[in-house]
Amino acid sequence: MLSRPKPGESEADLLRFQSQFFAAGAAPAVRLVKKGSRRGGGTNPDQPLLQDHRDVVMLDNLPDLPPALVPAPPKRARPSPGHPLSENEDPEERLNRHDQHITAVLTKIIERDTSSVAVNLPVPSGFAFPPVFHRSKDRQRKAATSGKKSIFAQEIAARRESEASKEGVPLLGEVVPALDPPKGAVTCEAPIPVDQGHQLPESSHSFQGPHLVTGKGLRGQEAEQEAQTIHKENIARLQAMAPEEILQEQKRLLAQLDPNLVAFLRARSRSHEQAGEKATEEQRLGGLSAEVIKEEPMVPTSASEPRKEDELDPGAPAPALPMTPQKEWLHMDTVELEKLHWTQDLPPLRRQQTQERMQARFSLQGELLAPDVDLPTHLGLHHHGEEAERAGYSLQELFHLTRSQVSQQRALALHVLAQVISRAQAGEFGDQLVGSVLRLLLDAGFLFLLRFSLDDRVDGVIAAAVRALRALLVAPGDEELLDRTFSWYHGASVFPLMPNQEDKEDIDEDEEPPAEKAKNKNPEEGSRPPPDLARHDVIKGLLATSLLPRLRYVLEVTCPGPAVVLDILAVLIRLARHSLEAATRVLECPRLIETVVREFLPTSWVPMGVGPTPSLHRVPCAAAMKLLRVLALAGRNIAARLLSGFDLRSRLCRFIAEAPQELPLPSEEAEALSSEAYRLWTVAASYGQGGDLYRELYPVLVRALQAVPQKLATHPPQPLSMQRIASLLTLLTQLTLAATSDSAETSLSAAPSLITWTQVSGLRPLVEPCLRQTLKLLPRPEEWSALGPVPTACLLFLGAYYQTWSQQPSLCPGDWLQDMEHLSEELLLPLLNQSTLGSLWDSLRRCSPFCNPLSCAPASEALPSLVSLGCSAGCPPLSLAGSASPFPFLTALLSLFNTLARIHKGLCGQLAVVLATPGLQKYFLRCVVPVATPHLTPFSAWAFRHEHHLQYLALTLAQRAATHQPVLATSAPLHHGLALALLSRLLPGSEHLAHELLLSCVFRPEFLPERASGGPEAADFSDRLCLGSSGDPGCGRGALLAQACQDLPSIRSCYLTHCSPIQARLLASQALHRGELQRLPALLLPVPKEPLLSTDWPFLPLIHLYHRASDTPSGLSPTDSVGTATRALQWVLVLESWRPEALQAVPLAARLARLMCVFLVDSELFRETPIQHLMAALLTRLCQPQVLPNLNLDCPLPGLTSFPDLYANFLEHFEAVSFGDHLFGALVLLPLQRRFSVTLRLALFGEHVGALRALGLPLTQLPVSLECYTGPPEDNLALLQLYFRALVTGALRPHWCPVLYAVAVAHVNSFIFSQDPNSSDEVKAACRSMLQKTWLLVDEGLQQHLLYYKLPNSALPEGFELYSQLPPLRQQHLQRLTSEGLQNAVSET
Repeated sequence: MLSRPKPGESEADLLRFQSQFFAAGAAPAVRLVKKGSRRGGGTNPDQPLLQDHRDVVMLDNLPDLPPALVPAPPKRARPSPGHPLSENEDPEERLNRHDQHITAVLTKIIERDTSSVAVNLPVPSGFAFPPVFHRSKDRQRKAATSGKKSIFAQEIAARRESEASKEGVPLLGEVVPALDPPKGAVTCEAPIPVDQGHQLPESSHSFQGPHLVTGKGLRGQEAEQEAQTIHKENIARLQAMAPEEILQEQKRLLAQLDPNLVAFLRARSRSHEQAGEKATEEQRLGGLSAEVIKEEPMVPTSASEPRKEDELDPGAPAPALPMTPQKEWLHMDTVELEKLHWTQDLPPLRRQQTQERMQARFSLQGELLAPDVDLPTHLGLHHHGEEAERAGYSLQELFHLTRSQVSQQRALALHVLAQVISRAQAGEFGDQLVGSVLRLLLDAGFLFLLRFSLDDRVDGVIAAAVRALRALLVAPGDEELLDRTFSWYHGASVFPLMPNQEDKEDIDEDEEPPAEKAKNKNPEEGSRPPPDLARHDVIKGLLATSLLPRLRYVLEVTCPGPAVVLDILAVLIRLARHSLEAATRVLECPRLIETVVREFLPTSWVPMGVGPTPSLHRVPCAAAMKLLRVLALAGRNIAARLLSGFDLRSRLCRFIAEAPQELPLPSEEAEALSSEAYRLWTVAASYGQGGDLYRELYPVLVRALQAVPQKLATHPPQPLSMQRIASLLTLLTQLTLAATSDSAETSLSAAPSLITWTQVSGLRPLVEPCLRQTLKLLPRPEEWSALGPVPTACLLFLGAYYQTWSQQPSLCPGDWLQDMEHLSEELLLPLLNQSTLGSLWDSLRRCSPFCNPLSCAPASEALPSLVSLGCSAGCPPLSLAGSASPFPFLTALLSLFNTLARIHKGLCGQLAVVLATPGLQKYFLRCVVPVATPHLTPFSAWAFRHEHHLQYLALTLAQRAATHQPVLATSAPLHHGLALALLSRLLPGSEHLAHELLLSCVFRPEFLPERASGGPEAADFSDRLCLGSSGDPGCGRGALLAQACQDLPSIRSCYLTHCSPIQARLLASQALHRGELQRLPALLLPVPKEPLLSTDWPFLPLIHLYHRASDTPSGLSPTDSVGTATRALQWVLVLESWRPEALQAVPLAARLARLMCVFLVDSELFRETPIQHLMAALLTRLCQPQVLPNLNLDCPLPGLTSFPDLYANFLEHFEAVSFGDHLFGALVLLPLQRRFSVTLRLALFGEHVGALRALGLPLTQLPVSLECYTGPPEDNLALLQLYFRALVTGALRPHWCPVLYAVAVAHVNSFIFSQDPNSSDEVKAACRSMLQKTWLLVDEGLQQHLLYYKLPNSALPEGFELYSQLPPLRQQHLQRLTSEGLQNAVSET
C-alpha cells in the first residue's frame, strides 16, 4: 500500500510516488467527471452527457413562456464540439424537448387515490397545543458531540439512538471521539508524553483508547476496526519495551517533532483525561449531564519574531476571560480562545530601554503619543492588532481604515489624518519623527486617496475628505500673512505658489503673453498620468483628476454644511494662487464660479439668527469674495471677465454701500466681507477697471473715510477694523493713480479710466488727519503695532496723491509745491526728529531676513512639489512679517520721500537727512558684507522682495540727493556697495529696479569718490610697493582707473546692453512700479527661480562675447568686440581696486576662467593695447600674495563643466594663435603651479608639448614666485617621465621656455637623487634608469643642470643655482648607480 506524502518531501519524492502508482496498475480512488461547458473546449466528445429526467406537467390556459422579471441581455451560447447544432432544427422544438417548464408540468396532475386509506382520529389529550421543544432541555440530556448540528438533525439522531437501543445495535458515531484531529496530523499514534519528572508507572497504567487515530475517512465498520487494531499494536509494543527504552524513544521523538505539534498533543491528551475524569465522576454520582469540553489555546506561529508575553505555555492554564460562557449561549459549545483573545486585558506596556526607533502613533486629535504613555482603553485608542498595548493609531492603520466598508470609520480615519497633517505643518512634531509626514503620505498615495474619498456617497466622508484636502494644500498662516500685507508697498503683487523646479519640457509661461500661455503648453504634459504630475507638482496632479467639477458638484448639488463650504473655498483659493493656468482653469470650470457667486454672494438674503449658521447657501461669505479677488490677481483679462460676466459691479455696490455694522451678518463676517470687497475693487482698479463704480459710491467712500478717526480712537483697536480701513485707503490709492491714465495710452484696456482728478482731489484733507492721528501713537509700541498697516496705507496714499497732482498739466505747479513744503515742515521733519523713529531704524537689523537667514529657513515639512510660505506656526514679532516689523512703515515713508524729492528738488537735502540715521547706516553696513547666495524658499523670496524695496528706495533717495549736494566720502562708498550687492540679489518681478540701478546708482560718478580723492595715484603707489619697480607710468593701474572713471557713461551703456532683462518683463515691472495701470498685465509675479543677475554679472559682457564668437564662424566685428571687452575689463578693474567686496562672492577660479574667455574670442582681440594693459593689471591683482592662496581650480565653477576642459581648449588656442605672446603665456603658466591638479600639467607636456616653444615668458615677468612651481617635489611618475623626455629630446630648452625649463630640471633632479625606501619597485627602477641616462647624456649643459641643480632663483638667467660639486651623499649615490650600470653593460657585452 502506498503511503501518503509527508511534510518535507520534495517534488522528486512526489514523482517517485507517481511512478510507483503507475507501475502497480491500481485503480484510482477518485474519478473526475466534468459536465459539458457551455463555452466548449472543456468537454470530452466521447463521454455521454448526463441525462436530466424531469417530471413534466402540462396545464391549459397558461402562457408558453415564463414572464420576464428583469430584462436581460441576449446571450450567445456556443455549441459543444461533440454535439453541433443542426441548421434545419427548429429552436422552439429543441427547447420544448430539453427544457419544458411549468406549463407542461401543471397540465398532467393526477390526484392520489385515498379510497382505501384508513382514517385515524386525533388522540384526545389535555393540552391545546403540542408541547414546545426547548433547546436547553434537550441539551441537558445529551452528551457533548462534535461538530454543529441543527435541531432537526438532533431529533433524527435521538430517534436512531432509541431504535438502536431497542434492537441492541451499536452506532458508528459512538466510536468517533468528540475532537477531530487537524489536517496534516500523523497517521500513527505517537507515544503520549508523560507528566513532569518523566515518571512512567508500570502496572498501574491503563490505556483507555486511541486519542489520535480515529478512523475518520474509512467506510463503515472499517473505521472502528482499523483504529482498534492500531491501538492494540501500540499497546503491545509499549508493554514489550523497558521504561528506559520508552524514555529514550520519547526523547528522540521530542527532538524530531515540531514543538507546536508536541504542544498540541499534550493539550489534546490533557483534554481527554479531563473529559474521562468528569465522565467517571458523573457516572459515580449518577448524573446524566456533561460539561462543555474546553480546549487549551494553540498560538499560531507568526512570520515576525513573537514577543515573550504573547507566547503561551501549553502546560499553563488557559487565560481567564472577562466572562464565563454559559450553556444556553448559542454556538458556544467549543470555546475558541483565539477569537476571544481581544476580550482579555491588554498585555503590559513595554518600556523602551534603548534608543531604537518605534512606530509613531497618533490620537484621534492627531497628537503624537509617546511610546510609553499609558492611556485608558475607554478613549478608543487601542482598537488595532499590532502593538495592542500601545495607545494610538499608526499611519498605516489609518490608511487601512480609510478603505473600510463602514462610513463612520472612513470619516474618522480621514479626520485623524487631517489633524495629523495640520499639526505637522504647524511644526508640533519637531524632531520627534524621522522624516517628513507629508512626504510619507504623498509617497503612499494619500493625494489620490482623498480624491477617491471625494467621490464617496456619504456626506460625512466627503466632508472629512474636503477637510483633509484643505489641511494638505492650505497653510492657514500663509493666507493670513498675505491678507495682512495686502496694503504694504506693492503688497498686492505676490509670487505664484508653484514649484520652481520645472521639467525640461515645460515652457516658461512667464516669458509669453498671457493669451498664449494656455495655448502653448507642452502637449505631453496633458498626456502624462496624474501620479507623474503630482510627483513634481501636487496642484497639477490634482487638477488632472477632474477635481474642479467634483467640487462644483458638492457645492451645487449636495449643499454641504458651512464648514465644508469654507474648506472648499479655501481649496479653490489655493488652486488659484498656483499659477495663471490654474486660475484660468478655475474660472473656466463649468458653472463653478456661477455657483459660488449665486450661492455665496447673493444681494439679498434672510437675516441670520443668533447661534451657529445651519447653512451658508444663499448667505454672503467673505471667502467667496476672496476667491474672486485671488482670481483677479492672476491677470487683467480674468479681472475683466469677472466684472463683466458675473455681475460683480452690483455685488460690490451692495457690500460697500452699507457699513459692516448695518449688514445682517455676524460682526466679524461683515468686517471681513467689506474688506474683501474693497480688495477686489482695488485689484480691478490696479488694471484701470471698475472706475465707473467710483462715481456711484463716492458718497459712501467719503462717509467711510470720515468715520476712520473714530475707529482709530477706539482702544484697543480691532484688528478686523484696522484691516478694513487699510483696504479702504489702498483702494483710494489705486483710484487716485487711475486718475492719471490717459486714454491715448490704453492699448491693452477695453475702456479708458473714467476717474478724473477733480473727483479724487478732495480725498487728501480726509486722509492726512488720519495719518497725524496714527503718528501720535508711535511712542507707544503696543498701540502702534495694533494699528497694523493703517499708517503705511496713509503714507502710500499721500505719495500717490502728490504723484497724480504733479502730472496734471492744467494745474499750477506752485500749488502742489507749496502744499509739499507745508506737509514737510509740519509733519515729516518733526517726525524725523523723534527718537521713537530712530528705534524703528535700529530694529531693521533684527527684523531683516538678510541679516537673520534662519528666519527664512524652510519648514521641516516643506516639500518641493507643494509650495507653501511656511507660516502655519505664525511669524515672530521681530521679523519682517511680524507685528513689530518696521519694514512696512519705513518703506512707505521712503516712498513718500522719493515722490516729494522727485517733484520738489528743494526738499532733497532736508529729506535726505534720514539716510544719516545711525540705525540705517548700521543696517547698510551689514547688508554690504559679502555672503553666499542664500537658498531661495517661497517665504524667503517673498521677504527678500519687500526688503529690496526698502533698500532701493533708500538708494534712490541718496542718488537724488547726490545730484544737488556733495556726498560725504564715507556715505558714498557705502551706498555704492549696497547698490552693487542689491543688483545681484533682485528677484524676478523687480526688473524695473535692476534697470534703474544700472542707469543711476551703479555707474554714478558721485558714488566713486576715489576718482577725485587720489584713488588712481594710491593704486600706482601700491603696485610699486608690491612689485618693486616703477614700470611704465602710462599703463599703470592708476592711469587705467582714471581712464575708466572718464568712460563711465560708455561702461554703463555696455552693461545696459548685456544685463538688461527681457523686454516684456521689463515693461510689466515698469508699469507696476510707476503706477501705469493701463499697461499692467497681471499682479501675479514670475516664479522666483533665481535672482535676475548672477553674482558674476560684471563678467557678463565677456561671457556674451565668447558665446557670440563661438556661434559665429566668420568672427565678430573688431570694433564691437574690442569696445565691449575694454569696457567690461575697465569695470572689473574698478571693482577689483575700489570695491573688492562686490566680487568676493565670485570664486577666484571663476574670475580667471572669465578672463581666459577674452583670449578665446578670436586671434586678434588679446593683441589690442588696451586689452593687454587691462589684462595685465587684472592678472597682477589675481596673483597678489594675499589673494593667490585662495585660488582653487578643483572646485565646481558656475557655467563650466570643469576647469581642465577649459584649460585644454585654452592650450589648443594658445598653440595656434599666440605666437609667443607673454601675457597669453602668463595665463597658461598660472594653472601649472605645483599645488594644482596634475591633469593640467599632463595636458601640456603630454598632448600639447609643441606649445612649449611659444612659452617664452621671461623669469622676471612671471607674476608668481618660481617656488610655487618647484615645490614640493613632483611625485607623479608619468609627468616626471614626460619632463625628462622633453628635456632630453630638446622640446624644452632654456631660451624657448625658461620658466618650465627650470621647473622640469628641479623636479627631475629631485627625483633621480631621491632615496626613499618606501617607494615602489617601479619608482626605484625608473629613478635608477633616469639617473643612468642622465650620466650618459651627450649634452653636457643639460647633464650639469640635472646633476648639479641646487635651488630655484629667478634672478639668475637659468632660473636656479648649481652646486660647485655634489654633496657627499649624492656623489656616493651617483657613483654606486653608475658603477652598477657599467658592470651591467660589460656583462651584457
